Formats: sequence, structure tokens, C-alpha cells
Amino acid sequence: MDALPKRIAFVGGGYIAAEFAHIAARAGAEVRIVHRGTRPLEGFDPDLVEQWQAATAEAGIAVELGAAVQAVERRNGVLIVHAGRAGESLAWETDCVVHAAGRVPEIDDLDLARGDVQFDEHGVVVNDYLQSVSNPAVYAGGDSAASGGLRLTPVAGYDGAVIAANLLQGNHRRPDYSAVPTVVFSIPPLAALGLREDSAREQGLQFTVKHEDVSDWYASRRIGNRFASYKVLVEKETDRILGAHFLGPHADDVINLFALAMHAGVKASDVKHVLYAYPSVSGDISYMV
Repeated sequence: MDALPKRIAFVGGGYIAAEFAHIAARAGAEVRIVHRGTRPLEGFDPDLVEQWQAATAEAGIAVELGAAVQAVERRNGVLIVHAGRAGESLAWETDCVVHAAGRVPEIDDLDLARGDVQFDEHGVVVNDYLQSVSNPAVYAGGDSAASGGLRLTPVAGYDGAVIAANLLQGNHRRPDYSAVPTVVFSIPPLAALGLREDSAREQGLQFTVKHEDVSDWYASRRIGNRFASYKVLVEKETDRILGAHFLGPHADDVINLFALAMHAGVKASDVKHVLYAYPSVSGDISYMV
């Protein structure tokens, strides 16, 4: 774009809409997110997302939930987004509409059926080695594979390394997606790793939950940030970290330390008793486990 539109509407409530909405709002645009679901960022912890929504509202971004976009109309030089919510018809004028309602693998033109490559709406169906379940000569990773991995750039690169090893040396490497961090780079950032509280309960795991609003902690107060919280899940019997979730300054770096701990099998008690540099956001980790 040669110039920033005065008004921008983002269709979809995922991380792409969230990130670009925060960028556009800080650059001076009037921003609206239109999402058909009951809450945005559905893959992230709902308690932290609620606080993220408060930060988003303070930034001047309108978030329309339960609103399914039905059409986009151009009229008199402006765009009109038409949506429906609980039987009600809604419409908003805007200067730019961004489709951020999710992506699907662009594999339709590969004629996979002709190659006996089984696939579904999530991509090529693969086994534990990222090998096609129907054609052993084919491997798939990243966004093109229905592997269960998050659709993230580092996951695609990681899958590529697994596939290369299996192609060159025979099937021996399996991808491990148990400690993959993901971050919404908004202001403040929102980060997630491992299990959410609801998914851990569904699995019947016994765990403790440490959850606190830390907007009054020094790491937030010293930079004037009013929105920060964390939630960490620790299994009772093993003391292993099951999941970690953060909203606040440097959440994108703090989550990497938890990813390292989970990947290496470091117990929560060991993480707690490390001496961290002060003052730093990561130095607060000892209070979070």
C-alpha cells in the first residue's frame, strides 16, 4: 500500500488479524475486527485472552464477536462489510477489508488423488514420520501436512529437517510438537505453550494452576503497561510443566525459557530455584511456578 487507509476492517479473530490490527491502530487507523466466534484467539488461554481484549479496546480497536461476515460491498467509493449476529443484520463502512479468517493448504492443483496421496482439509494425511499414509514415496510437512503441528514458520522448518532425515536415512525421526511456543505479537504480546487448562482437564491430568494478574508487578509498572498476567500448569505427581501462558512485556522471550524447560524435562521446582538476573521480566519466572 502507498498509504495507510483511514479505516480498516479485519475479517477473522486469529493471530494475523490481532497483530495487524494493533499495528494499524498504532499507525493511526480506525480499526475493527469482525469475528464469527464467541471469542478471539481461540487457541489461547481464555482468561488471558479476556485481558488481551481489554488491552485491545484501550488501543481503540473495536472487536465484533459472534458476527459472521456475509458480504463486502463497494458503494460510493467506500467498502461496506455486511454481517449477521443472532438474527441481526450489521453493516460497517470502511476503506479497506483484510481477509484474515484463516488459511488452508494450497494443494488443490497438485492432483494428489492421481498420485494416490490421501489428503483432507488440513493437508496431506501422514504417519508419525511425516510420510503419506497412502503413498510411501511422498512426505509432507508444515502447512501442507495434516500432522497436528501448529501452522508456524519454525514448525515448517523443523518438519523439513525431519523429512530430510527420513528420506536420506530411512524412517527414524518423529516430530515432537509437545513444546512449541506460539505468540501473538500485539501490544502487549500474548504467548502460549503446551496444554491449556481445559485441555489438561479433558485428559484427566492432575495438576496445579498458578494464575495471577501481574500488571502491578515492577516489570509492568516501570514501562507503564497495564495489562499482564500468567498461567502455568504443573503436574502434581511428576512436577513437570504441562503448559505456560503469558500476556505482557517480553512474553515472547519468557515463553522460550519455558519451552526450553519443557523440552529438556526440567522440573518446575528446578525452574523456581534458578537465580535470574534482576530486574528482568524473566526474573519473575521463579514466582510463576
